[in-house]
Amino acid sequence: MSLLAARTFARSLAVRRAPMLAARRNIQTVPKIGTEAEMQQQAIEQIRARIAYQKEIMAAKPHKSFDEEWKELWTWIKISIFVCGPVVVFGVLKDFAIEEHHHRPDGPLPEYMGIRSKEFPWECGQCDLMDLSCWKKCRAEKS
Repeated sequence: MSLLAARTFARSLAVRRAPMLAARRNIQTVPKIGTEAEMQQQAIEQIRARIAYQKEIMAAKPHKSFDEEWKELWTWIKISIFVCGPVVVFGVLKDFAIEEHHHRPDGPLPEYMGIRSKEFPWECGQCDLMDLSCWKKCRAEKS
């Protein structure tokens, strides 16, 4: 199918579906009050309209067969294992081998890095929770 034919088909499909989409939104789910036969006829018409709309959708986008779906599933599983897996493994190895893991520098921190608006709520309020050397100094000062 040529590009021009594909565009024409897409436009005609969009033009045909536009009124149906609007009509679908206005479909009543409950028949109007009337005699039992009229209500039953309206319900049947609504069901037929929904079935016709569903058939039109299915004709525009046909589903794949069960075997095609499984084939596509395994294609993506293989892509995930054989492409994404090595990328992740090499990334982790690169990070362990090349990248430096920066730790906090030893010694006292510059003054601007220790500004607190209030003390911590534990016994040594100036010490970080996992700063063991500060905790030892604080407890030594209190004893």
